[in-house]
Amino acid sequence: MGSERDAEFCREIARYLKSFGLDYVFRVASAHKTPLKVLEILKEYEKEKVVYVTVAGRSNALSAFVDANTAKPVIACPPYSEKFSGADVYSSLRVPSGVGSMVTIEPEAAAIVAAKIFAVEDKAFAKRVSDYQQEKKRELEKADGTVKKLK
Repeated sequence: MGSERDAEFCREIARYLKSFGLDYVFRVASAHKTPLKVLEILKEYEKEKVVYVTVAGRSNALSAFVDANTAKPVIACPPYSEKFSGADVYSSLRVPSGVGSMVTIEPEAAAIVAAKIFAVEDKAFAKRVSDYQQEKKRELEKADGTVKKLK
């Protein structure tokens, strides 16, 4: 995360990561203020199978900076800000050439994408993703049955 202020939003992502059986570690470093620290953190995880979920509000340079300095997948999940009417998300979407992070503003979606990345090589994660999707479909079927009865 770009700062400790992002911790609550990260806890929401973590809740979904746990539901898929994904481990996670919270770290704080800023692409603007502590870029060398960001690089140190990336070096720590260089030999591990890892997906980075980057969370930074305002100007989200963190996600593009991380992506430009690793071959690992990066999911940018900036918290939505009413203060800027959501316009701050553009710093996650408009990135330099050679940068290819995935962007979502939904904690659930960030966790789903992370699980799907691991599912490419791990059938257990593929099953968890499939089960999750089936449960969401069952919820919709149940809702449809409920609202059909409304007058």
